[in-house]
Amino acid sequence: MLNRLEMLRIFMAAAETGSFKQAAIHLGISPQAVTRAIQELERLQGEMLFHRNTRQIRITDFGEQLASRAGESLRQVDLLFAPQGQRQNAEFEGVVHLTAPKALGRIGMVPVVADVAMRHPGLRIDLDLSDTPAHVIDERIDIGVRFGLLRDSRFVARKVAKHAFHVVGTPALIERVGLPTHVRDLAALPTTVMHDVTTGRPWPWLFKGGQRFTPAQPVFSSNDSEAERDAVLSGLAFGQIAGFLADRHIAAGELVPVLQPFAPEPWDLCVYRPQTGPVPKRVRVIFDALVRALADPGAQAARP
Repeated sequence: MLNRLEMLRIFMAAAETGSFKQAAIHLGISPQAVTRAIQELERLQGEMLFHRNTRQIRITDFGEQLASRAGESLRQVDLLFAPQGQRQNAEFEGVVHLTAPKALGRIGMVPVVADVAMRHPGLRIDLDLSDTPAHVIDERIDIGVRFGLLRDSRFVARKVAKHAFHVVGTPALIERVGLPTHVRDLAALPTTVMHDVTTGRPWPWLFKGGQRFTPAQPVFSSNDSEAERDAVLSGLAFGQIAGFLADRHIAAGELVPVLQPFAPEPWDLCVYRPQTGPVPKRVRVIFDALVRALADPGAQAARP
C-alpha cells in the first residue's frame, strides 16, 4: 500500500505529463501502479482527478486545484531533506506560468525570463501569448502583463510604465494618399485593423476625449499586432500602433505619426499576480525582473 506522499508524487507526475504511461516512465514504475495510485487518491479525496477514455486523460477542475496545492507542498517536503546548497537552488525550481499580449511578450518578456531561467537551471517557463486577457485564477497563471490598470482586489498589480498609441503611415503612403488632419479623414483613407479574437469584431481606434474610429473597409486586418505593424511599414495603409512597436520606426523616419492633436492618453502597463499568500521564490524572481525591465519602454522599442 502506497503512503499518501507517494500517491501525491504519482498524481503530480500524471498531471504534469498528461499521461499515466509517461508518468510511469518518469517514475520508473508500471502504468498499472500509476492507475492504482490515482484511483486510491480519488477515493481518499472523494473526487475525480482525471477524465479518462481509451486514448487520453484530461485533468479535472478539482484535479487542477489539487495539483496547484500539492506541487508546492511536495517541493517544500523535498527541501527539508536536501543538502544546504541544493536547498538554495531548489527554491527556484518548478514551472512559472505567465501570460502577456503577443507582441509585448515576444519583444519585452522572452529575453527577460530567458535570462532569469539561465541563472536558475531548475526554473521552467510556460508563457501563453494572447491579445485576449487571461483570467489568472481560472488559467492557473502565476504572473500576467497587460495594458490597462488592474483594479481587481484578488491581484497584486504593479503599474510599471505608460505606452502611447500612434496613428502612423509611411512617407510614401502620405505622398500617395495625403495627410489626414482630422479623425473623420480616416474614413476615406486606407487603414488597418486588429480583430478581437473573442468576438471576431475589429478593435476600434481610440482618440482623445473618448472619440473612436472603427475602419469600415480596412485594406488589412489581422489578429497579430506585429503583422499589422509590418503591413503599415510596407506602405499599404495607416494604422494605430502601440509605441513599443512603432517608436523606433518613427525615430528612423520609416513611419510618420499623424493626427497627434487627437492622440489618446497613454495606457498603463501592469505586471500582476494572484494575491494568494506566500509567493514562491521562482515566481518572485521573475515578477521582480519583469517589473524592472518593463519599466524602461525604451529598452523594448530598441529591440528588433
